[in-house]
Amino acid sequence: MKKLGLLIAGGIAAMVLVSNLGPIVGLAVSAAILYFVFKQFLKAESTMAKIGYGIIGFIALMATASNFPAILGLAAAYVLYLVYKKWNDSSSSVMEEDNDPFANFEKQWADLNRN
Repeated sequence: MKKLGLLIAGGIAAMVLVSNLGPIVGLAVSAAILYFVFKQFLKAESTMAKIGYGIIGFIALMATASNFPAILGLAAAYVLYLVYKKWNDSSSSVMEEDNDPFANFEKQWADLNRN
């Protein structure tokens, strides 16, 4: 039952991530442009260059803000990562809790040899 819940959560997260791939790419590109424009703005010495970089930076900032749905996509990627970790953890814990009579015998034999 736990695996079914993880499968459903992972499926929903995967759909949200795929549907927001465009805004994620747009956010990355516009944030990179904004970063480089900001660096050039700080290096510029003339007033006209600073005004030009300021205008370009404002346009890049608006483009970055318009890609806000990418935050949902990034959150879905994180949820998908958590589901993947839980899926792998639950499969290894099932193996440890197996009631194999030979594994139980090995535990008892180790206890007897310690005493």
